Amino acid sequence: MQKKLIKVDPTDNVAVALVNLVAGETIPYEGEDVVVLSDTKMKHKIAMKDFQSGDKIIMYGVIVGKASQTIAKGDTITTANVKHESAKVTGKTDTIGWEVPNVDQWKDKTFMGYHRTDGQVGTENVWLFFPLVFCENRNIEILKGIFEKELKKPKENDYQLLLRSLVNSETGADDAVTKSAEVDLFENIDVKFIQHQGGCGGIRQDSHSLAKLLAGYVNNPNVAGATVLSLGCQNLQISIFQDAMKAINPNSDKPVLIYDQQSIGTIEEMLSTVVKDSFAAIKEANKIVRKPAPLSKLTIGLECGGSDGFSGISANPTLGVLSDKLVALGGTTILSEFPELCGVEQELVNRCVDDKDGKRFLELMQWYEKSVVDAGSGFDMNPSPGNIKDGLITDAMKSAGASKKGGTSPIVGVYDYGEYINEPGFTLLCTPGNDVECTTAMVGSGANMVLFTTGLGTPTGNPIAPVVKVSSNTQLANKMSDIIDFNTGEIITGDKSIEEMADEMLEFVIQVASGNIKTKAAILNQNDFIPWKRGVSL
Repeated sequence: MQKKLIKVDPTDNVAVALVNLVAGETIPYEGEDVVVLSDTKMKHKIAMKDFQSGDKIIMYGVIVGKASQTIAKGDTITTANVKHESAKVTGKTDTIGWEVPNVDQWKDKTFMGYHRTDGQVGTENVWLFFPLVFCENRNIEILKGIFEKELKKPKENDYQLLLRSLVNSETGADDAVTKSAEVDLFENIDVKFIQHQGGCGGIRQDSHSLAKLLAGYVNNPNVAGATVLSLGCQNLQISIFQDAMKAINPNSDKPVLIYDQQSIGTIEEMLSTVVKDSFAAIKEANKIVRKPAPLSKLTIGLECGGSDGFSGISANPTLGVLSDKLVALGGTTILSEFPELCGVEQELVNRCVDDKDGKRFLELMQWYEKSVVDAGSGFDMNPSPGNIKDGLITDAMKSAGASKKGGTSPIVGVYDYGEYINEPGFTLLCTPGNDVECTTAMVGSGANMVLFTTGLGTPTGNPIAPVVKVSSNTQLANKMSDIIDFNTGEIITGDKSIEEMADEMLEFVIQVASGNIKTKAAILNQNDFIPWKRGVSL
């Protein structure tokens, strides 16, 4: 029989409703009877003690809010009776040890990846087209149309066939509608296209930041090479982009074809040259084939979006156990979304191997929070309406659950946005909590795969890295099966442990990394790319 309540940590003074609770029912829990005072939807929390106004709300063993009025034991925790509150952190207070997991069963496992000359290994083999400035987006769009039509020849989707049948019914044409087959000219290379709204018009720092991000995409092991378009007069000059690439990998031998429209002349002349040169380079990149690689060559971004009240007790902890296993195998994991680490800073600082990393983490967090306050908002505004509706009513509560994606392993590095991660182990990367901006940043810092947990559902994907969508609950996995890749809902029902689920997920990750399983985001052609614009427009 499924439990109705659960405390995430023994010290918690609230419990999560695992099913819908009805006012008046009595639930035995840890040797005492809890009388439910009001109807409480699953994923929401109920008070396990009487609270006075100002009392701390504890969940995941940390402060996640404070009572704004009296709350009786058994009543529901809501935005009306609880406000955001988190512990203040000034520095490292302890060094948290790590119990290294047993990974004997995974030591000899490999994935089939694309090996690069710098030692990195890709889970994909992509030729990437992108502009240095938004002025070239139209030309990127033209190139996208012609290359996809000739190289990929995608089959018509069901919506296109539906519209065609509707048009045929209006015109009296033959209503027989058939779907053509999908045919790829090249077996080992994919062609992807990025567009953005940056490169000019903002402060110079934004252009330098964008240059670092784009250079990170070129250096990502999933990329075989790139075609880059420049207008010529923009802030993000070709030289700035080239300097950014050299800073990341001064000895890189990846082919990068760069074209400057104002130097070349007409669009026809430029695009004709781009098409001929890029086709030759793509044909050469197609010669690269998958070969076995150790799991230590995986760099996985840990992301969440559309989170719910179950995310922090099923999907996110599963990622945390997987992260610990991968780190023990010599791999790399990345935890980001700094606004969603508010309230768990002390634990993260204490997990830093080097004190300077703990200090840098706090400095980045304080800078970020100040910039948000200066803009007239605050971290307390982070939970979305969907988060709140499904039980995440404060930023600290959301953060405490989100941080579970990072497991328990030591933090070996703290990176700012746009910095490339070259060291194995568990790392922190300063990014927004925004789904696409965060995923975009982690891939730009070297992630060759992203594990993305969700309780409400999101179609987010990436142009060059597989994004595995992980559901926190079975209802979502069934309802939105077209976007969910992996379901951890059996943890909620008690049918599987977090450890069992993490092992299943790691095997799934190996299959995706080897190209044997295509993610739902890839099937949907969900290629999201949004750079973080930190400055203002001028």
